[in-house]
Amino acid sequence: MDDSYDPAPTSDATQWISTPLTDALLRGALELERTDRGGLLPHRLPARARAQFGGDGQVAQAEAQPSGVRVVFRTRATAVELDVLRTKMGYRGVPPRPDGVYELYVDGEPAGRATAGGGNVVMVDMSDGSRETIPGPVGAVRFAGLPEGEKTVEIWLPYTETTELIGLRTDAPVSAVEPGGRRVWLHHGSSISHGSAAESSATTWPALGAAAGGVELVNVGLGGSALLDPFTARALRDTPADLVSVKVGINLVNLDGMRLRVFGPAVHGFLDTIREGHPTAPLLVLSPVYCPIHEDTPGPAAPEFSDGKVAFKAMGDPAEAAFGKLTLNVIRTELARIVEERAADDPNLYYLDGRELYGEADFADLPLPDQLHPDAAAHRRMGERFGALAFGPGGPFAAA
Repeated sequence: MDDSYDPAPTSDATQWISTPLTDALLRGALELERTDRGGLLPHRLPARARAQFGGDGQVAQAEAQPSGVRVVFRTRATAVELDVLRTKMGYRGVPPRPDGVYELYVDGEPAGRATAGGGNVVMVDMSDGSRETIPGPVGAVRFAGLPEGEKTVEIWLPYTETTELIGLRTDAPVSAVEPGGRRVWLHHGSSISHGSAAESSATTWPALGAAAGGVELVNVGLGGSALLDPFTARALRDTPADLVSVKVGINLVNLDGMRLRVFGPAVHGFLDTIREGHPTAPLLVLSPVYCPIHEDTPGPAAPEFSDGKVAFKAMGDPAEAAFGKLTLNVIRTELARIVEERAADDPNLYYLDGRELYGEADFADLPLPDQLHPDAAAHRRMGERFGALAFGPGGPFAAA
């Protein structure tokens, strides 16, 4: 155990009750790992998938950042404390990123935000990819002044930080909330689905879309890692869900990881695997949102630094698209074709052009700050639009 961990509550005046953290109190994770210090580490890919990363640090980092994962319980408590050991990313030459936000909801309504102290920092040198871990102590997140009476409490964990859950304290007993009653929406996508520059996990576009649709979200958005990996497809296949969506394209372009000849069969294989576990569930395929640097210019994308800020630039040549290199427009055309052809035998398969969530006019109004990722206001717009398009009348996820 870390000698720096002090389990004492931050307020001596409160009569605290400690509740063991178990999987019954967690939502949105695909797997929970019990750590050496007795905590819980949420994962958004199972151990079998994690064994097939090939040592890739990007996907390992992304799946361990608990976007969409929340602690959920019933209680009469008016004060809650959560001990956590966070691991935060830092980038040399770039100002420190804001602390991850823990967002409190009471009976489905936002009721407060907090950040955790302490924690580890993984410092990345983007010029050569090297990493250094700087260890730190366990911290605490505290919410006080909750409404009196029995209520459902949700604490959404940060999408930007790995979060090891160490302890839960309240000033009244806690009970688990039985799952059920709401449909489960399983979503996979890139860093934009993961969260990019949203204010919190609860205000990413998938979380806002789920709230609009009245469904339970399982977010498998993996920053930099929506690459049609077979291990991700198998994880989606094996995760119970009523609704499934996959948003693919941008990472394949900005990584320059695939050519058109390989892309089509890879999409078919990805969808085939999902259908093995979800043969009749509504399955929505989303193409990339508008991103000017890659609309007609292939990758890879490379970061450029100026005045402590980072912006991405496409390094490919538009002429290379004629030889099979992928651009966003090439991907949209191919995805639309594939879905149209497959839908002849799969009436529950749907396609949505990502530009309906964020298009050229949106870029003029809410430009991508780093040329790649939407900001918090754009996430809200995308979530509202997805809620209307997917869950509204005639939408692929509309309730029967």
